[in-house]
Amino acid sequence: MKYSEFLHESEVKHRSISYNNLTPKPAKGKTLKPEKIKVGPAKAISLLAPYTYVRILEQVKAVVPLAAYLFLFQLLILRQPIAEASTISLGLVAVIIGLAIFMEGLKTGLMPFGTIIGDTLPKKASLFVVLIIIAILGVGVTYAEPAIGALKAFGASVNPQDAPYLYEILNNRSETLVVMVGAGVGLAAVIGTIRFVKGWSLKPLIYLALAPTIALTIYAWTNPDLRTILGLAWDCGAVTTGPVTVPLVLSLGIGIAASAGKGDSSLSGFGVVTMASLFPIIAVLILAIYVSQTTSVDEIISMASMASMAAGDSASNADVSIWTQTPYAEIRGGVQAIFPLVIYLMIVLFVILKSRLPNNLVTTYGLALSIIGMCVFNIGLTYGLGAIGGQAGSILPAAFMEVSISEVSPIYNEILGLSIVILFAWILGFGATLAEPALNALGLTVQELTNGAFKKSMLMYSVAGGVAFGIALGVGKIVFGFDLVTVLIPLYLLAVLLTYFSTEEFVNVAWDSAGVTTGPVTVPLVLAMGLGLGNAVSATEGFGILSMASICPILAVLIMGLFIQFQQKKQKDN
Repeated sequence: MKYSEFLHESEVKHRSISYNNLTPKPAKGKTLKPEKIKVGPAKAISLLAPYTYVRILEQVKAVVPLAAYLFLFQLLILRQPIAEASTISLGLVAVIIGLAIFMEGLKTGLMPFGTIIGDTLPKKASLFVVLIIIAILGVGVTYAEPAIGALKAFGASVNPQDAPYLYEILNNRSETLVVMVGAGVGLAAVIGTIRFVKGWSLKPLIYLALAPTIALTIYAWTNPDLRTILGLAWDCGAVTTGPVTVPLVLSLGIGIAASAGKGDSSLSGFGVVTMASLFPIIAVLILAIYVSQTTSVDEIISMASMASMAAGDSASNADVSIWTQTPYAEIRGGVQAIFPLVIYLMIVLFVILKSRLPNNLVTTYGLALSIIGMCVFNIGLTYGLGAIGGQAGSILPAAFMEVSISEVSPIYNEILGLSIVILFAWILGFGATLAEPALNALGLTVQELTNGAFKKSMLMYSVAGGVAFGIALGVGKIVFGFDLVTVLIPLYLLAVLLTYFSTEEFVNVAWDSAGVTTGPVTVPLVLAMGLGLGNAVSATEGFGILSMASICPILAVLIMGLFIQFQQKKQKDN
């Protein structure tokens, strides 16, 4: 059959009807308003369910496998029952729900501010004003990071006799600590923005940032009282590169670079994470040195003793404020973390820029979700992630030594037990990293950036293996008691050497990959586990694991990048 015959046979008779005949006509002097779409509760649930399911599933994939791994390891390998299992389970549910709500609020509420301000700010203000606004923003986003609360929460576990300056900073100067970390993030955002605009290479910035970082670290290491602060300082670099700081600051920087005509580079989004992980270390070390110059060890111990007695008297007199008790303290912390940031963004957008949001209702809805999500997450952090991490760390030494909480300890001989502990840490790091949604996104970006030479799977396994090795090394640091500096400094010097021989693309990817590995789930869990382990083996402090988990993936990606460079050169020569 010919095509024309087919059309003739399949022809359908039809009649055209004007659209005007299908719509009602308004009466004279009146405007026709569209009828509201009425959606019942059942229909609304059916419409929202698929979207909600995807968002919840993302957090389930990150939380449930880790929790199951810790539960099974404790039950089967360490032969220890889970204390308060039902409470921990409910806390983990709160973590999942809280993070899902928070991330949705971040996307619909906070991110539009970053995008609009980034596009509008360079057009209505000088570069100097722009940089001041971004610097202040660095402090705000630090407060809003879900993981920052974990640092402040673990201050009570530090013994002032063993680590006086660590105790002082975490307990009496916790707000100052967050401000200093935020100042480091703000400086990183400023330098990152200037880099976007000027098109600077990342290599010199890494060298310039590492020089004072290593110098201050060595200075603190030479002081026995300050040595205990090093783990906290280097861990702060991992805490700051979370789901709030990176996208919000990055959207501002890229928007400003685009306005300046410099936003078309394939590497325009890299570098901020690197700076935001190094400058907070410098800030915390400066704070520690200042405290050591202004406050003596005897004063700290004396004030700690007085505070302990005062706390006991307050508790006996039932004079404690309700907002200092869980879960009200977590709710207050959630509001305090997000609300000031929102106010600041509103002032910048509405007052300074005299601009407006495209959809006020949606943005308000998103901001409300951000606050609610942060509050729920904080509760889950206390009852879920923090509890399971601390419990796992406390019982972990039972594998190779006698601990009071396990009647069957030591469960294995020393060599086998230590091997099990290190293997446990390695698997935990590997699994937690692969579960990070941001790692998959980075892998796709890198695959496109290198035209398929650095495959997504190669990057993911390189980063996961690096984090796994780093967490295992960090656990070894706590168990065996070796100095953090003796391992950390050589590793960073090796990273500098590899950076020198690597191309700009691989340098950007490698140094930013460290920030991808420290998400809002991994950071509190690893911190709690490290501190619990430190207390169990009578270590001075349990910080430092996150710093190891940051440098090792950098090395892994740099080594893999050099290998790919070598292969590409070999293929060209042939």
